Amino acid sequence: MMRMIGLSMAALLATTAAYAQDNLEKLSNFKTTGVTEFTVVPQGGDYAEQIKKNLERIKMPEGFKISLYAIVPDARHMAVGPQGIVTFVGTRKTEVWAVTDRNKDRVADEVKNFAPSLAKAIPNGPCFSPDGFLYIAEQNRVLVYPAAEFFYESPDVVAVNVIPQGQLVPPEEESFNHTARVCRIGPDGKLYISLGQPFNVAPPEKLDLYRQVGIGGMIRVNTDGSGREVYTYGIRNSVGHDFNPANGELWFTDNQVDGMGDNIPPGELNRQTAMGQHFGHPWFGGGTVRTNEYKGEEPPADIVHPVVEMDAHAADLGMTFYSGKQFPAKYKGGIFSAQHGSWNRTTPVGARVMFTAVNEDGSAGATEVFADGWIDENGEYLGRPVDVAQLRDGSILVSDDLAGARISYGE
Repeated sequence: MMRMIGLSMAALLATTAAYAQDNLEKLSNFKTTGVTEFTVVPQGGDYAEQIKKNLERIKMPEGFKISLYAIVPDARHMAVGPQGIVTFVGTRKTEVWAVTDRNKDRVADEVKNFAPSLAKAIPNGPCFSPDGFLYIAEQNRVLVYPAAEFFYESPDVVAVNVIPQGQLVPPEEESFNHTARVCRIGPDGKLYISLGQPFNVAPPEKLDLYRQVGIGGMIRVNTDGSGREVYTYGIRNSVGHDFNPANGELWFTDNQVDGMGDNIPPGELNRQTAMGQHFGHPWFGGGTVRTNEYKGEEPPADIVHPVVEMDAHAADLGMTFYSGKQFPAKYKGGIFSAQHGSWNRTTPVGARVMFTAVNEDGSAGATEVFADGWIDENGEYLGRPVDVAQLRDGSILVSDDLAGARISYGE
């Protein structure tokens, strides 16, 4: 114990990193690590009962029901396994949680940490390929777990580098701010990863580097990590994207600049129709509102402005196109998106699920509040929605910082 206390912090971090790399090499070569223990999250008790009471406050259109699905600590973005066996939930800490409904009663029976033998750093963004490969975007690394849905019961799960540690962004650009990555497999079979820039407004001296590596944008790579390209430019901090199944176009949310007032600039829902489009940051803080830092400068040509402007500071995060059959027809092909809720606003706003219709020509239709009530009459947050994911039966899951809820229709 005394020798451990005597180690310098640099030496301790180096030792931890070497241990983590050693385990990754073992797992990549189908070898065991010796780890045998899981962290299992209790699903009942007083905590669960209080969450259920909080969910009674949620208002939704007639015919919909919301219920507790799982207690998942620090729940962020979700990936539902193609076989419907398990849902993986990322966090902004060090765990990814495996959530299993074994008896298919639409309530989780077990929540435990996924691949505990492998250290993770801000594993916020899990996503599945159609053929069952699980990708997890961390702060500065992307790993793939082949057949994770079938081997998650073991502490050792095969993991392989897609983008090795330190190569997603330059190590000197790592930050504690805006480090939650999300990913999706596009209709072209490539992996799309968002890279939020770490500043409130990106400074001029960073713009050339950020444009080159895709920070403040979105990159795409082949599923083996090769062929890296910058696909999207001019994003401040996008933490939610999905592809329109009708035409393959990329849509994404973006969080606006803070410190400009309670009611500006608006949050964003964006539609990208071609590679290389620029969505305005840092010349625009959200929507068509210019930033103070760049208001005297000419923005790039052909800026693409959002197709939907959301309430300022509501913090629009995860989103998904609805393709299920359980909900009424008006929801088919539209977008459910989560608002995490404001911090930079006098009166809190957000903490709800929004719905945006998508027209047959691919344009955005009307946007409406779908599920609301996670802010009480005192302005206190009872939940902080982060992401929306669809189960195979057509119901949807909503993750938040406290728990996971399921919304169904007609049950």
